[in-house]
This record gives sequence, structure tokens and C-alpha cells, in this order.
Amino acid sequence: MLGDKRILITGAASGMGREIAVEAARQGATKVGITDVDTAGLEATGELVEAEGAGVRALTADLRSGERIRAMVDDFAAWAGGLDVLVNNAGVLDHVFTPADRTSVDKLDEDAWDAVLDINLKAVWLATKHAAPHLMASDRGPAIVNAASVSGMTGAGMTAYAVSKAAVIQLTRTAAINLGPHVRVNSYSPGSIKTPMSDSHLERSADKLATARAMYGTHLIPRRGYVGEIAKVACFLASDDSSFVTGVNVPVDGGTMAWRGIRESVELD
Repeated sequence: MLGDKRILITGAASGMGREIAVEAARQGATKVGITDVDTAGLEATGELVEAEGAGVRALTADLRSGERIRAMVDDFAAWAGGLDVLVNNAGVLDHVFTPADRTSVDKLDEDAWDAVLDINLKAVWLATKHAAPHLMASDRGPAIVNAASVSGMTGAGMTAYAVSKAAVIQLTRTAAINLGPHVRVNSYSPGSIKTPMSDSHLERSADKLATARAMYGTHLIPRRGYVGEIAKVACFLASDDSSFVTGVNVPVDGGTMAWRGIRESVELD
């Protein structure tokens, strides 16, 4: 449980980030910071968080700006009177910046590579760097929780996304060493989760069944995951219930990494 913790979550306007913010409030976090570039989405998330009884600070932040990341962290810590948990949830897929048929290593544009790595990796490092002094000053079980992906644990078709998520896992381990033992640092690696981002990827496909098979045909549990399932794992890693867990990457993947197979048929969910 997250009683009395002050928690800052990036990419919280929708999907997993929104659900992590709401779940944190349900579990007793007293101050919840939510950031994104989507102002309307942040407003909706803020209302849900407040309905669960937590104070909320919504901060519009472009994670491609190092100065904005610093300001975001310092603003929240000043408002909340400190920072106990940072959740680096924000992330983007390659096709946000390039056509879906140009995400392979031989076709990806340099600008798309830079944009994905800036948001998915560099921003995680910068948020961690600027949060570190506040976390080191916390006496409430400080922790960092990073969103990685099974795409960072095995080969994947979207070049920049896969590389960025593999690097997040290694950054998690390195940060656990650098900031430990006072600050715990862990990551979680979702499989295919039903979010607006994965829905968009599916809808963009010319062959939706083939795309669905590639996305979640590897799941032993034959469906996409739900955002609430991810939020509970993220909040566990943020909580004192995981006080002896650090430097770990936790797959939340419906069994994807347990085998080398793919189911013959899938249903659209």
C-alpha cells in the first residue's frame, strides 16, 4: 500500500499512466503528480484521482525538453513537500513519428529514432537524475518505477522502441546500484496491453488479425492485458510491500517470456 506517499507519474493522461495514478490514490497516496502533453487527458485523470481522495498536481510537460523535466520534478516536490516515488511511465511507439512500414532498422528515419529515444530513454534518465536529490531526502521508502517492455527483452520489429526499452531495463539496474540502498529502483515489462496506444497500432494495420497474432499471440493467457493489472504491479514496486526488491525487471506479459511459441489463432479483443 502507498499510504502517505507523494508520487509523480509521467504519461498519465491515459492508459497505464492514468490507471497507475488512480490506483496509487486508492492505495492511500496523499499527493499525486500527473504529467503529460495532453492537457485534456490530464484534467480527466486528475478528476479520477481526486475522487479517490488524493491531492493532485497536473503538470503539462514535453519530455523532449530537459529543462521542462527538471521543472516538472521540482514543481511537484515543492507543491507536495517532497517526493517519495517517481514512476517513469511515459513512452511512445515508432509509428507515432514514422509510417508503420518504416520502423525496421534499415528503413527507420533518424528523426524518428531520436524522438523515440528522447522520450522513452533520455527522459527516464533525466527524470531520475532530477528526482534523485528529492528521493534521497525522503524518509518514506523512496522508490523509482520504470516502464520497460517485453520488446526490450527479446527481438522486436519496432527498432527504436525495442532498443529504448532494453536500455530502460539496464538503466534501472544501474540506477539501483547508484542510488541504493536508500532508493529502490525497479522496472516492469508489460506484454501487449489494451491501451489507446496499442488500439491505435492495431487499427493502423492493414491485416488486423495478423497484427493481433503478432501482438498477443505469444501470450499464454489468450488476450491483451488490462491497465489495472499493470497498475497493481507498478504500485506494488512503489510500495513498502516490495522493500527488499531492487534492480529487478518484472515481466507482466501473460506468459510471453515463458516460451518460444505463438498460438495458431487469436481473436480480436
